[in-house]
Amino acid sequence: MRLNLPLILTMARVAVIPVVLALFYVPWAHARQVACVLYAAAAFTDWLDGYLARRWKQTTRFGAFLDPVADKLLVAVCLVMLLRDAPGSVLGILVAIIIGREITISALREWMAELGARTSVAVSWIGKWKTGFQMTAIGMMIWKIPLFGVPWYDIGYWLLFVAAALTIWSMVNYLRAAWPMMRETGA
Repeated sequence: MRLNLPLILTMARVAVIPVVLALFYVPWAHARQVACVLYAAAAFTDWLDGYLARRWKQTTRFGAFLDPVADKLLVAVCLVMLLRDAPGSVLGILVAIIIGREITISALREWMAELGARTSVAVSWIGKWKTGFQMTAIGMMIWKIPLFGVPWYDIGYWLLFVAAALTIWSMVNYLRAAWPMMRETGA
C-alpha cells in the first residue's frame, strides 16, 4: 500500500472518530464544541480526499474501500451518540432510517459488484445532497449550545428530517436501479 495525502486524510477521518466520541462525553467546558470542530474537519475531508485523489491521480484500492467506510462510521457513531444523549422516538426513527439505509445500500453495492453491475448503483446527486444535509445536521447537533442567539441543535434536528427524506429518496432510487437484477432468477 502506497501512502499519499488523500489516503492519509481518509485514515485521519477514521482516527478522529474515537476522539470526537470521547470529547462528546467528557465533562469539560466546551468539549462538545471541540468535538464539533473535529467532526466538521473530518466531514470536510470526506470531500477533500476524493477530490485530491482524482485530481492528482492518486486513487488506490484501499482508499476506494476505506473512504465510504470512514464516512459511514463517522455518521453512524455520531448519530448513535446523539441519540444516546437525547433519547426520543422521533430521533430514534431518523437515526434508524439513516443507518438502515447505509447498511442496505452498502450491501446492495457489494451484491451488484459481485454481479459485475456496480455502476448501476453509483453515487448520485441525491446521495451527495443527502450526505451534505446529514453532515451539516449532525455537526449542528453536536455543537448544541446556541451561539449568537442561533439555536444550532434545533436547526440541526430539523435538517436531520431533510436528510432522512433524502436518505429514503436515494435508497428508493438505488433499489429501483437494482430491481431488474433482483427479479432475475438464478441459474
